[in-house]
Amino acid sequence: MGRDELLRRSLVALAAAVVVTGVATASFRKAAATYGFGILVIAGVLLPDWEFFDRDFSQWLTPMPASRRTAAAAAAEREHDVWKFKPYPLRMAMLTMIYGFGLYKWWIMLWQCLLSHSSL
Repeated sequence: MGRDELLRRSLVALAAAVVVTGVATASFRKAAATYGFGILVIAGVLLPDWEFFDRDFSQWLTPMPASRRTAAAAAAEREHDVWKFKPYPLRMAMLTMIYGFGLYKWWIMLWQCLLSHSSL
């Protein structure tokens, strides 16, 4: 399964989650927030140039040399190995904080909506 197929499946799963959230909460605002959060998660995991970020953290602010690899060679290699994500501690800490906070805020918003509908 290539990156395009993984992206396609993730977007279909997100669409299903948005529909379920919209129907369960009867709120377009909650469904739109679910969509926005899902798109950010999918974009944060699948779309970054991992070859650039797989360098040492101190090298992130310097340009990557063009002679390192051609774009065609990098694309051919990426096609066979979909999961190029290497769990560096700093990256994992940043992603955990960002997505954890987003997931927490999304869950609180959904939970408040579900509680307000159950009391009616």
